[in-house]
Amino acid sequence: MNRITATYEIESPIGITKAAEVMAGEQSTGTFGKIALETDELRARCAAQIDELTVNSVGHSPSLPSRFSSNSYERGIVKISWPIDNLGTSLPNLMSTIAGNLFELAELSAIRMTDIGLPKVFAKTNPGPAFGATGTRGELGAHDGPIIGTIIKPCVGLSPAETADLVQILAVAGIDFIKDDELQANGPHCPFPKRVEAVMGVLNAHADKTGKRVMYAFNITDEVDQMKRNMDLLSAHGATCAMVCMNSVGLSGLRAARDHGNHIIHGHRAGWGLYSRSPHIGISFPAWQKLWRLAGADHLHVNGLASKFTEPDPVVAESAKSVQTPVFYDRGPAHLAMPVFSSAQTIWQIQPARTLLGNDDFIFCAGGGIMSHPGGPGDGVIALRQAADAARAGISIEKYSRQHPQLRAALDVFIKPTLDLG
Repeated sequence: MNRITATYEIESPIGITKAAEVMAGEQSTGTFGKIALETDELRARCAAQIDELTVNSVGHSPSLPSRFSSNSYERGIVKISWPIDNLGTSLPNLMSTIAGNLFELAELSAIRMTDIGLPKVFAKTNPGPAFGATGTRGELGAHDGPIIGTIIKPCVGLSPAETADLVQILAVAGIDFIKDDELQANGPHCPFPKRVEAVMGVLNAHADKTGKRVMYAFNITDEVDQMKRNMDLLSAHGATCAMVCMNSVGLSGLRAARDHGNHIIHGHRAGWGLYSRSPHIGISFPAWQKLWRLAGADHLHVNGLASKFTEPDPVVAESAKSVQTPVFYDRGPAHLAMPVFSSAQTIWQIQPARTLLGNDDFIFCAGGGIMSHPGGPGDGVIALRQAADAARAGISIEKYSRQHPQLRAALDVFIKPTLDLG
């Protein structure tokens, strides 16, 4: 394949066929009127093509406000392709092409991008994750099963010393992974340099004493130059993981973080609902995550099963599996990332998460699912690990809990959620 493709669900008051023609023209050689320099030769070389078109339904009212009115609104699927020579392999310029002005076209009363197809040449200039699952496990030492993690809570308000005190409790409890909340970056009450110094002082001492190195994802999100300085500080203190709020810094910011230093990039998708919540406009996660991975994300948040957010379980499952699906199938494990389950996760969701993925290459982050255990955070971590062991053994957690008191206590506290995985 030497062309870039994008697939969209669209709705139009002028009909799917005409709307697709407008989309292809707007995002390549066309404009609202014929111009002299738009020659037949130029169009043949650079124009976008409509590769597929399917009408699925017809309605009588628009899904979104539209300047054009009609008594009939066709809805369907359109796949458009572009020659790679229009833009090269730049991810920011790719976004301008496949998700640019077409989201504003008056000829569309709904548009959602659902998939992206890229030529393999993108892999040469966009190397993807530097670590992924294998590298993450390597930084943690010998490690079996899913990575058990948590988030610093409360989200903001703790001082560097108070953050370090909580990290000490979690490290002693046996946690594998801890992350800053996305709201905590470099606030005056918890400055980034002091937080790094305090937290890594605890974790380095814990590693020296026990041999177990806990991974901490520090939120480096900032201007690009400041993110680089933040990563230099992480290196100076022996930290291995940098968290980036991807929608805040963009693809270029994410790539800059990937290329600077030698850190695992924990990709947080704060703001994701702007792109995903409406079925009538936006971008699907399976499409977006391809670009985040090419830009260098090693870990990608996918929400959690039976979480507090709006995405239903089948969408979460599709998102998690997409992160472990190759962008380019001839590259083996290259470009694979680790899905991160979080939001209202307890001992009940580990087994379904493992079942839908068919492997242990995921991070399972629980806040209250650890902190609210009646035996304290230590027993909370142990209970989650026991739930993971039960999943790997193919035993229900109810049965497994008979010989594992920490898991038994967790079952008595955490209400079993209703899952809908089809």
